[in-house]
Amino acid sequence: MTDAVTYEFGDGQATITIDDGKVNVMTVGLLDQLCAAVARAEADEAMIVLRSGREKVFSAGFDVKPLASRDVEASRMLLEAGVKAILALLQHPFPVVTLCHGHAYPMGAFLLLASDVRIGTRGDYRIGMNEVAIGIAVPDFALELARHRLLPSWLHRTAALGQMLEPPEAVEAGFLDLLVEPAMLHATAKQITAQLKQIDMAAHASTKRRLRADIVSAIGTAASERLMASV
Repeated sequence: MTDAVTYEFGDGQATITIDDGKVNVMTVGLLDQLCAAVARAEADEAMIVLRSGREKVFSAGFDVKPLASRDVEASRMLLEAGVKAILALLQHPFPVVTLCHGHAYPMGAFLLLASDVRIGTRGDYRIGMNEVAIGIAVPDFALELARHRLLPSWLHRTAALGQMLEPPEAVEAGFLDLLVEPAMLHATAKQITAQLKQIDMAAHASTKRRLRADIVSAIGTAASERLMASV
């Protein structure tokens, strides 16, 4: 399999780029590569900048073929790979900054929800959880993650109704933290990562671990006890 995830390290920062040559469909193979890259960043004691290598899309989301076909084993493997990627980002002991300049469907939207800082660009694209619109129930672990980061006033619309959001709405809902002009994305990311490098990383890791203990536990429980009920 050609690498769909690349890793670059320098000056305490790991840049992880997702690029499958198409629309960054989240397959088991791609998600496994992403988890390996996050593990490598932890070994390098590096903050992460997660980005797409595609011009107009962050990720088209999960590979829906096994989910739509009700292939139980393939669905289980795919969703478990998704859970592992979410938990890897949630528990990374250094800051995770994710850049979004195009469509982010689940699982792409879930990666945004699992990141520390989410920078989007202004533009004509959508972010959200469209599972119910294509006949798939939102998995329990994804509902837990959405409750963790999305404002309650947006949760029902995004999860139960499958509403996809334009970038300003995505900021209001909690998928993104800020919007910038496309030409300013990388300069803004550089500025934010420079600021983050000034914080005490041991204090950051301890605080984040305790702050996210409940959501990590909830996602783990959903994955181990109720995963297949959501397929």
